[in-house]
Amino acid sequence: MAKFKDLTGQRFGWLIVVSRAENSKAGKARWNCICDCGETTTANGQSLRDGHTKSCGCLQRKTIGDAHLTHGMCGTPIHGIWKAMRQRCMNPSNHGYRNYGGRGISICERWNKFENFYADMGRIPAKMSLERRDNNGNYCPENCCWATRKSQNRNTRKNIIIKYQGKSQCMAAWAEELGVNYIVLWRRLQKNSPQFAFNM
Repeated sequence: MAKFKDLTGQRFGWLIVVSRAENSKAGKARWNCICDCGETTTANGQSLRDGHTKSCGCLQRKTIGDAHLTHGMCGTPIHGIWKAMRQRCMNPSNHGYRNYGGRGISICERWNKFENFYADMGRIPAKMSLERRDNNGNYCPENCCWATRKSQNRNTRKNIIIKYQGKSQCMAAWAEELGVNYIVLWRRLQKNSPQFAFNM
């Protein structure tokens, strides 16, 4: 059985290799790649090394204008968010990969196309960014929304979620709702159950 050099994580032009793909019919090694434009493609390893394949095809278009013809939104904030989401989930070389793709967070098949992502999420509301309602869930229409930085900070794995009277939220949110200083509430919860701490 032929041995192939592992290209995972290497950059070739606009492409970053993310995983091994099924060999070609001729038995040549092929690789799944993510392009800087956000699209994915599968390329022959030899073509990558020789420099014959440098992008998903976007670099072969005659002008920059041609690259915008598909949806006309390349370079916009919403397209940048889509690209960043894909990099976090699909590119092992991305600094955020270990907290996303590295722990199993994936993107639904529908959102492999930017047009579908934009149709589902629409324009970005002022001062908001993309958030997953379930921090352990995937990127998909059912689990994503636009949220403020404050809301996102309260929806991280580091926060302690407290359930009380059928409602679950982080301690900072409970402190705000109850009108109690965060530190005071934290100290109460060290010695009491939520039922007592929230009514002291």
